[in-house]
Amino acid sequence: MSAVQPSLIDRIIRDDVRAMGAYHVPDSHGLVKLDAMENPYQLPPALREQLGKRLSEVALNRYPVPTSEALRAKLKSVMQVPAGMEILLGNGSDELISMLAMAAAKPGAKVLAPVPGFVMYAISAQFAGLEFIGVPLRADFTLDRGKMLRKMAEEQPAIIYLAYPNNPTGNLFDAEDMDMIVRAANGDVCNSLVVVDEAYQPFAQNSWMPRLADFSNLLVMRTVSKLGLAGIRLGYMAGSPAWIEQLDKVRPPYNINVLTEATALFALEHVDVLDEQAAQLREQRSLLSAQLAALPGVTVFPSDANFLLIRVANAAQTFERLVSRKVLIKNVSKMHELLANCLRVTVSTPEENAQFMEAFVASLQD
Repeated sequence: MSAVQPSLIDRIIRDDVRAMGAYHVPDSHGLVKLDAMENPYQLPPALREQLGKRLSEVALNRYPVPTSEALRAKLKSVMQVPAGMEILLGNGSDELISMLAMAAAKPGAKVLAPVPGFVMYAISAQFAGLEFIGVPLRADFTLDRGKMLRKMAEEQPAIIYLAYPNNPTGNLFDAEDMDMIVRAANGDVCNSLVVVDEAYQPFAQNSWMPRLADFSNLLVMRTVSKLGLAGIRLGYMAGSPAWIEQLDKVRPPYNINVLTEATALFALEHVDVLDEQAAQLREQRSLLSAQLAALPGVTVFPSDANFLLIRVANAAQTFERLVSRKVLIKNVSKMHELLANCLRVTVSTPEENAQFMEAFVASLQD
């Protein structure tokens, strides 16, 4: 087999893409996996058996219904999408973010978001040729409202992302700050589309979904991943039909496969089970936060998500010591200067939380 010439790669592939690293997912085999904000609970055995029967009847030889009408209707009902609003489905939130960037990629267009935040806002903007503007949070990870408003006025972004709660910090931004930014983006300071990303809404129980009808420039984006369905890759975005109609034009055909649709429809029929699991994780979050806060030299930040952000004396060293003890969390200390020596740990079952705490305490004492 002949080797690919580097000069050919240089000629074909964009400079900025060649300079990037691929999105890395670490190997978690044999480890307690607490790095990806997954729900640790599966469906109960009886429901898994029913789901298996449902999936066995899916016509794998046929393309999906392109509009996924049944799934969209079920989501609108179960997730209480306001009357008159429409939803768009994506292969996870990542694809929805990519669609937004693609649809808004006019020459010179910009995307603005607080940082540190979800990395895909910036990555998708770069892929689509948009400039990304990051506005630093305060040291306590709250929104710097004044700085946000100034940057909005200076940059006139096409899209503004507000993660609610924020990832990787876990906190809900102040309601008054959020309200002022959305209003300012609706013509007072700039004319921008505001996307409130509620990926962790099951653990926050606060939402902008009921306010969709109040703002013509607002979309609310969610995922079923954190509810316990990370493996089926389903995200959805709600808003005015006028916005959804335009964004639907850049949606890949058949982007929601038949197994994802069937699984999601089944799970939404039993959403009470998923809600109960979320309630258990909220309870475990409080217990784990208190245990961590009691340790000397450890700072635990407030969280309304299914993970905790913690600061230690040496994040890299603590991370490696945890891996050596078969526990995998996320070292976020190099993502942004505000995250210096910070680690992010997913809240899990009482058993896995206990395993983490035992390994964590030992790692601090080495």
